Amino acid sequence: WFSFLRDRKIRRCIRIRENTLIDDSPARDAFQDLKPGEVRSVFERALVYGSFMQVVATLSPQGERVLVASDLSLWDTLTTYRLRWSIECTFSAMKTRGLNLEQTHMTHSDRLSRLFGLLSLALAWMVRIGEWRAEQQPIPTKKHARPAISRASYGRELLCAALRWGKTT
Repeated sequence: WFSFLRDRKIRRCIRIRENTLIDDSPARDAFQDLKPGEVRSVFERALVYGSFMQVVATLSPQGERVLVASDLSLWDTLTTYRLRWSIECTFSAMKTRGLNLEQTHMTHSDRLSRLFGLLSLALAWMVRIGEWRAEQQPIPTKKHARPAISRASYGRELLCAALRWGKTT
């Protein structure tokens, strides 16, 4: 995948696992003593999956190490990755974790455009209602300290119940 993108001159900004080899040693070894909020990079471009790339790491406040391999500069790497992550979450909520966009068989561009508009409005309402609901009744957390359900799903539950007017089926 890394080589495929490089060969087509597509700039990469891809999260990698802690056991990914960077110059023949696991990535976690290069970033053992990171502190929450700290951003660090390998000194020079490193060999990752057969490509020389910049490797940037940070530690989330929850203690999760985030490693990103990229063709971009140190600061552009994390900025770009943050944007990508918000897009991933949006599409995840529109697809299998929420609105089931992938189940449509539409191919006509005008209809698909209207569907996207409608789903975007629905997602905005789901997130807003989920935010409000989380203020009223906090979302339970799992053992790994992450929420048991997304704000969009939390809002969808309440919105669906309201649209059914209390009916269970």
